[in-house]
Amino acid sequence: MFWNQNITELFVKTGFTAWPLLLCSVAGLAIILERSFYFWRLRFNFTDFRRQLFILLREKRIMEAIHLCEKQTHPVAQIVTVYLKYLHNSRRNSALNREGSVAIEKVENRLRWLATITHIAPLLGLLGTVTGLVTAFHAIELMGGQVQAQNLAGGIWEALLSTVFGLMVAIPCMVAYHSFEGRADLIARRMQFIVSELDELFGHQTTQDFKATDPESDNEKAIVTE
Repeated sequence: MFWNQNITELFVKTGFTAWPLLLCSVAGLAIILERSFYFWRLRFNFTDFRRQLFILLREKRIMEAIHLCEKQTHPVAQIVTVYLKYLHNSRRNSALNREGSVAIEKVENRLRWLATITHIAPLLGLLGTVTGLVTAFHAIELMGGQVQAQNLAGGIWEALLSTVFGLMVAIPCMVAYHSFEGRADLIARRMQFIVSELDELFGHQTTQDFKATDPESDNEKAIVTE
């Protein structure tokens, strides 16, 4: 119960923006749960993996190192597998960049949708606020200025509740987005780090570009370009 009313009554008083906000909340929750489960499955002891890997590599046990990596589903292990399989292949750079891009794409899957919901929900709340105020002033106009507080209640409820629900949807989605984006960035940096160490060990030079993208910065660049 909120403000002596149940959730159904509040939903009705929110006005037409209630349904888009409900859709955003359901979609946001689904993405958060799916990404949380995905990152939970990617639990990975990077320090222990790195220690075991370089023990095998310094002992020239390349096949055992590949088997160690293939047991893991983490992108860091996958990129090491590609590196070792293409160790003496001239196409190593292109293979690493290709597999790295695929790995980062999987890590960032649906994060752009979550960022979109984070931006849309407050705007929907603002739209509801404006329409609620329009409704309230329209009531004043119809009654020639002779109005009681209860005559304006409907429009004011719509104005305030739409803002409340918009923020209630946007804030958790924003927190989750930045948390997931941070995890994606950490994975990308660890991929770069392990490839650099392998280059140092084997005397190679790899052109790598494993970077987590940021939809917010992409949007800013698009605005500047326009």
